Amino acid sequence: MNTPILCAICTFGLESVLKRELIDLSFQIHKVENGKVYYSGDGIHAIALSNLYLRTADRVFLKLGEFDCDHFDALYEHTLQIPFEEYIPPNGKFDVYKVNSVRSRLHSKSDCQAIVKKAAAQRLQKMHGVDVLSETGRAFPIALHLANDRAEIFLNTSGAGLNRRGYRKTGNEAPLKETLAAAMVLLSNYRPEKTLADVMCGSGTILIEAAMIMKNMAPGIGRDFISEGWSDAFAQSYAQCRQIARDNVQPTPLRILGSDIDYFSIKQAKENARLAGVEGDIAFQKLDLKDFSSKKKCGVLISNAPYGMRTGGGQIHELYENLGHIYRNLNEWSAFVLSGYEGFEKAFGQRSNKNRKLYNGGIKTYLYSYYPKRAPRLDEHS
Repeated sequence: MNTPILCAICTFGLESVLKRELIDLSFQIHKVENGKVYYSGDGIHAIALSNLYLRTADRVFLKLGEFDCDHFDALYEHTLQIPFEEYIPPNGKFDVYKVNSVRSRLHSKSDCQAIVKKAAAQRLQKMHGVDVLSETGRAFPIALHLANDRAEIFLNTSGAGLNRRGYRKTGNEAPLKETLAAAMVLLSNYRPEKTLADVMCGSGTILIEAAMIMKNMAPGIGRDFISEGWSDAFAQSYAQCRQIARDNVQPTPLRILGSDIDYFSIKQAKENARLAGVEGDIAFQKLDLKDFSSKKKCGVLISNAPYGMRTGGGQIHELYENLGHIYRNLNEWSAFVLSGYEGFEKAFGQRSNKNRKLYNGGIKTYLYSYYPKRAPRLDEHS
């Protein structure tokens, strides 16, 4: 395989975090768009490495082609020129499983699916010299993205979303995606010598992701990817990368605390931590938010707080008041709270040093960042 162009997609607002991850993995960045980072690396190895190691990407796509396209005939003719045979064998299954159309004259997704499927089939029949494509082999999911009358065609190399690490068999009512939890930890600059706490830990996702990051555990080490079965070369590359990942896990001592008022959430969190292999690194306890305290200095508080959509504004306001009170009683701690509640800062009682707009499952939220040098209280006067 020649050097392919890859595209990692992520939650809107996390492009810079994903870009930093890719740079740290020694990939070459080509461009960054909303929810996408285009990059390249060493062929099959780059695909295996991306899927195994990226913490904030939702999926990794292999770009097959790009062309101007403002009518269906152009879509068919250009798709016919894409070298699908370089990746898809005669018995490969090649469904066009996803079509996105933004500001494009080709807005009928079903028509686009049918045209791309037909063109890909005719190309494969011709290049493989067969009359019938059985599609009984491995799956090669095709995605089409149309924007401003320009088309991009991709292969999905990940399969299921990369947030599905394999450790979360159970979750609470509103689980935080593992990719977003990892991003929160990375944005916090948490280090293993500090205490980390989540006082509304739910099923423990933030803390589990933090432990995996600090121990250098590849997030995809415990799951499979659809491209592993594409060829012997893919299988070998994944096996090599996975073995290196296992060898690079660090026995880093950690002090991570998780608490929640709900007993069943704590039970789930403990089981999830066990499945992730970090149960010895996190201390979970059933505890009311307002009862949390720590004498440790310079810790980090990270939480995905309730947004008030189920519980109502009054109850959520009081919860954030308690959270703000807890934070101001901690000695030189930083805090990072994800919330979709519009009155968060007022309830918390303190302006954030920084906030970042993120989307959690389609809900607009903000990651409010507080640093040890105190931001002014909202009731303080200059």
